[in-house]
Amino acid sequence: MPPDPAARQEAADLLLRLRDDAGRALLEALPPYDEAQVLALTARLRAEGVDPALVAAALTQSRLRARAADRLGPLAGRLLLTVDGAEQATRPAVARRHAARFVAAGVEHVWDLGCGLGLDATALAEAGLAVTAVERDEEVAVAAEANLTAYPRARVVHGDVGDVAPSTRDGAWLDPARRTPGVADVRGRTRRTFRLAELSPSWEHVLSVAATAAATGAKLSPGFSAGDLPSGAEAEWVSLDGDAVECSVWWGAAVRRPGISAAVGRSTGDGTVWVVVEPVADPPAPLAPGASPGPWLAEPDRAVLAAGLTPTLAAVVGGQETDPGTGYVVAPALVDVPWARWFAVEEVLPLHAKVVRAWLRERGAGRVTIKKRGVPTDPERFRAELRLRGDRAAGEATLVLTRVAGTPVVVVVTPVLTPSPT
Repeated sequence: MPPDPAARQEAADLLLRLRDDAGRALLEALPPYDEAQVLALTARLRAEGVDPALVAAALTQSRLRARAADRLGPLAGRLLLTVDGAEQATRPAVARRHAARFVAAGVEHVWDLGCGLGLDATALAEAGLAVTAVERDEEVAVAAEANLTAYPRARVVHGDVGDVAPSTRDGAWLDPARRTPGVADVRGRTRRTFRLAELSPSWEHVLSVAATAAATGAKLSPGFSAGDLPSGAEAEWVSLDGDAVECSVWWGAAVRRPGISAAVGRSTGDGTVWVVVEPVADPPAPLAPGASPGPWLAEPDRAVLAAGLTPTLAAVVGGQETDPGTGYVVAPALVDVPWARWFAVEEVLPLHAKVVRAWLRERGAGRVTIKKRGVPTDPERFRAELRLRGDRAAGEATLVLTRVAGTPVVVVVTPVLTPSPT
């Protein structure tokens, strides 16, 4: 069912109250969020005469900030958040990467169309750009305005992005909504969508903005298909600390190299280290029938995998993909690559539970970690068919269910630790 306008207005009004002096003081006085202490804290604040509705709103903010800390870092403790907004907010390190594109493109003003909570607008403003952030959801717009208060060159407009037409001198950043309004789950989150046809604003509107603005970027799902990339545009799949977080598509002066790439980020004590992975001109062919896999198996970072750049990994490590599209590479030697994980190949078995079960029992393995790609087998059903005892004293094995030279197999592997990139 569609969102209740009255409830949305009430939520926006409460956020406005949290922005004033009394609301800010209440938020700053709250202890670190502890679910076990919520009832006692609520009772104490109400006994002190604090409006119950404001108490509930402040505690909701405290809970959302605690939940968003892993995603947004220390910044989460200074933001006003909404449930969906916190889920979709761009991670600060990634937002800074977006902003750098617009700086390099030479624009001075960027329209942030569908700004959400304002994380990208914040990075744009910190990069020295003027920003006009547009958000049609009033509750979210109130939060964004509060979050951007410290940036005089950033302003928030409550309105429809369809009413904005960036000029040929402007930059434009779009973060189309990828959640469908309606019934939320038990955590209050609405259903996520991965189809271009279900974006809001529409993919057609994104393309129309890109056709006029000097430099345009759009934040899309990591599931974006390279087959949908317009001619002359650039798609960059992005991961941070092992999580594939987005595919950003770029047009105009923001394009560095038309086509596809992946950006792999690792957080360090000094910031974020980025490695860009691009296609190679002449990647090695996948394993041919009869070829022996191993002795090492590499799995690319999720952004590299989503971008379809496993052949680049094969070229870098002197190996071959086990079969087209599996995303696993076998190689003759370990090569320290910051955007891949390595495994030692112990055995290659037919993809039959009875055969694998016998192999595991012979070696005293009673627990397994299952990885799967390139075969239709359901991992949990396969695990059940193994009928392992699962006692803690038993050994553990890692099973990779995939294809090798066209044949479904189980590759038994052992994870290998390689030096971390500096």
